[in-house]
Amino acid sequence: MSDISSAKPAKPAKTTTPGPMFDMPKFDMPKFDVPKFEVPPAFREIAEKSVVQAKETYEKVKAAAEHATDVLEDTYTTAAKGASEYNLKVLEAARTNSNAVFDFAKELLDVKSLSDVVELSTAHARKQFEALTAQTKELAALAQKVATETAEPIKNGVDSAFKKVA
Repeated sequence: MSDISSAKPAKPAKTTTPGPMFDMPKFDMPKFDVPKFEVPPAFREIAEKSVVQAKETYEKVKAAAEHATDVLEDTYTTAAKGASEYNLKVLEAARTNSNAVFDFAKELLDVKSLSDVVELSTAHARKQFEALTAQTKELAALAQKVATETAEPIKNGVDSAFKKVA
């Protein structure tokens, strides 16, 4: 028996690839010396002024972008606060109206005659109409206030931008 571990693996057959049909000639790129020349002082002065002007313009644009970002942050904060306040008023109105309906239902259970039902229903409808009118006025005023307060930072930002440009 022969020992498997001592057997050498067979070498793979060597394949030959055909060489290129044509060899590319090899040559170096020529080296050119760049001529040295002096930049006229007028051109140098124009270039320096352009660089200074570009830096000043960049600073102005950067300041304007930062100001616009501040205006947007103020506007968003004001709008979020106003929306939250408006939502609280809507929830308060809904709670008040729900309580009024439950109170009406409770009073309706104690009624003994049809005329009392009509009288109670009429009084409840009048009271709810007045409450709804007051709530609508309050919500409209609050919405107006929120819209004005939200637009104020934008208006001030646009005004200051136009003043800087003018």
